[in-house]
Amino acid sequence: MSKQKTLKAPFSVVGIGLHTGEKVTLTVNPAIDNHGFKFQRVDIEGEPIINADADLVVDTSRSTTLEKNGVRVHTTEHILAALAGMEIDNALIQLDGPEIPIMDGSAFPFVEAINQVGIVEQNSDKDYFVVTENLTYEDLERQTEMLLVPQDEFRLTVMVDYNSPTLGTQHAHMYKIEDFETEISKCRTFVFLRELEVLAKNGLIKGGDLDNAIVLVDKPLPQEKLDEIADLLGKPHIKVEETGVLNNLTLHFQNEPARHKLLDIIGDLALVGKPIKGHILAARPGHKGNVDFAKMIKAEIKKLKKSGPKFDLSKTPIYDITDIEKLLPHRYPFLLVDKIIEMDETSIVGVKNVTLNEPQFTGHFPGNPVMPGVLMVEAMAQIGGILALSSVEDPENYSTYFMKIDKVKFKRKVIPGDTIIFELKLIIPIRRGIVLMEGRGYVNGQLAIEAELMAQIVKEKNVVPKVAESTH
Repeated sequence: MSKQKTLKAPFSVVGIGLHTGEKVTLTVNPAIDNHGFKFQRVDIEGEPIINADADLVVDTSRSTTLEKNGVRVHTTEHILAALAGMEIDNALIQLDGPEIPIMDGSAFPFVEAINQVGIVEQNSDKDYFVVTENLTYEDLERQTEMLLVPQDEFRLTVMVDYNSPTLGTQHAHMYKIEDFETEISKCRTFVFLRELEVLAKNGLIKGGDLDNAIVLVDKPLPQEKLDEIADLLGKPHIKVEETGVLNNLTLHFQNEPARHKLLDIIGDLALVGKPIKGHILAARPGHKGNVDFAKMIKAEIKKLKKSGPKFDLSKTPIYDITDIEKLLPHRYPFLLVDKIIEMDETSIVGVKNVTLNEPQFTGHFPGNPVMPGVLMVEAMAQIGGILALSSVEDPENYSTYFMKIDKVKFKRKVIPGDTIIFELKLIIPIRRGIVLMEGRGYVNGQLAIEAELMAQIVKEKNVVPKVAESTH
């Protein structure tokens, strides 16, 4: 399992906000496990904190703005892209002004600072959103389309098309997150020369400069119009005599604008609150579409949390009942596992089919049979025991003994005809035969039971395991 990460030490940068034009000092601090990304306005009384959450976005005009209780943070996408792109999970982002500094218009200055202080692995596992079904988004007005499909890692493919002969249609991709630093992070924000007047009159790009944005010229403007725009922005007058990139700026990549749109998607989707395992395909993306899509993903995560994870019961089991009898000493009527359908070094998924002909239903609520909670705990423990015993060379010579049961909650009754799917994960690696696991049992996608179990696997001397009580 991948572990969460944070910074080894804080770093600070000083710069100008692209839209507010205000000077700001940004300090990014390490944070504890499961903290996520949070912004803190240290220039305001009480130093309020604003979570990096798509539900707190209040403006997406040319950048992404968060607000909570009247306090705003503007242009969050580049610092969040740098953190997420470098696979950092937890950070407290402090600033003494309203907007993240634009720096050179990319995420690279933040990436450089991250590399200078270093990254440290934390104790908790990364909490991925693993995509299992396609998710689609469409904005007809902006002609934005986004599609999220299953993939075993985070992957992005982007197409941009602004009906501009200068920019044309561009594509960009990132096939793995490790490519972010070298292929994406240096790509700068861009704007068309013809857009500057509207942006300036709407109170935006007050901190805009040729040093922090690519200005694209798809049609020359009259000199008087250029002078008017320069005066609006408080910049020196310039002459533009041909189409292309203003000021003969050298692009890092021929498709740098498309790559920057990809960078923005990474930053805006950090507002989901979880790293994603899936492939995103985006056509003509923008901050509004990115944030709307992030909200859709959050809603999907919430729905899946309620419905529980999905498992394929039709695939060939890793262990069938014959295999299980070779690992566990239990026998009828106390063998409570029918098959194991998934297993790796740290987790296991097992199945228990509940039938009326099991002996406990003779006396447990006759006429209204309900599976006893203690037997659900036992079934969960047996599945955990299979994971533990699969880690030793001669499992038939080991027995498993309960040491502790904690945080047990029963969420719904289980009756004959139900199939319980138990999912167990190691909380810490197995050491000296001590196994600590968290487990959940689902029926029809609904959580039925959850618990933390501690057990010990012990090698028995000259004993053939045969007693069902070995897990008690």
